[in-house]
Amino acid sequence: MPSLDRVVFSLGEQSISLGQLLLVPTILVVGYLLIRWSTNLLINRLTVRKVEPGLVHLVRRVLYIVALAILVITTLEILNVPMTAFAFVSGAIAIGVGFGAQNIINNFISGWILMWERPVRIGDFVEFGENTGTVEAINTRSTRIRRIDGVHMLVPNSTLLENTVVNWTLIDRVTRTRVRVGVAYGSPVEKVAELIMQATREHEATLDDPPARVIFEDFGDNALIFDAYFWINATAERELRVVRSDIRFRIVELFESEGIVVAFPQRDVHLDGTLKLIGEESTTSREPGTAS
Repeated sequence: MPSLDRVVFSLGEQSISLGQLLLVPTILVVGYLLIRWSTNLLINRLTVRKVEPGLVHLVRRVLYIVALAILVITTLEILNVPMTAFAFVSGAIAIGVGFGAQNIINNFISGWILMWERPVRIGDFVEFGENTGTVEAINTRSTRIRRIDGVHMLVPNSTLLENTVVNWTLIDRVTRTRVRVGVAYGSPVEKVAELIMQATREHEATLDDPPARVIFEDFGDNALIFDAYFWINATAERELRVVRSDIRFRIVELFESEGIVVAFPQRDVHLDGTLKLIGEESTTSREPGTAS
């Protein structure tokens, strides 16, 4: 039976014994399981206390990295391997990474900035370019966003930092939206504004504070234009669209009960001068028996 103190190989001036080699896998496995258990325990407690998902994700990431770093350092200490032994290797790796993985490093650092500064958080409804959706996860390289059509997008973290992003829910989830309607000329404008306000306030999703407002916006080409502005708690564009649709249905119902007509495009044509109708020239009829 081989002795556990038998030297297997040497690293620099440090000798590594068989017992140390057998001890390292045990420490790594037990340490990893302990890290997972403690991390899950902490995350579950934070979740029960309803801590924000973005903060929970940041705590999980930081805890994993710190715990793994401690585990690696502890393993090296058990092996009596000094950190300076890896100085040359780490320097070479750093140079290679610097030249060959600039985008990866950029996205990795951007991911940490997103989690630390939190301009975009898990659960936020964001708009960038022509895309809108809800942030589901902020990972090491990319951020997963579910668009309003249900498609999942993986956006590089650096893209969210280097481009303009509209965060609808950065401070709160109160969002203002608008319903526009045009009525025929000659309609009682005060009654129209009253009915629009009634339809807006009746909807359960609209907020009393800030209050809704109805604006007589303009004299249009074919209609008197009214805008109803109101606030709701919304987390996605589809919710705004549903609320606007419900209010439009109610406006039509109230208008029909009061005989108010929703305007449609019309044109009045005025003709100046004499109107002449040009028809086919009539042919001269000949009497029967007339010689040609």
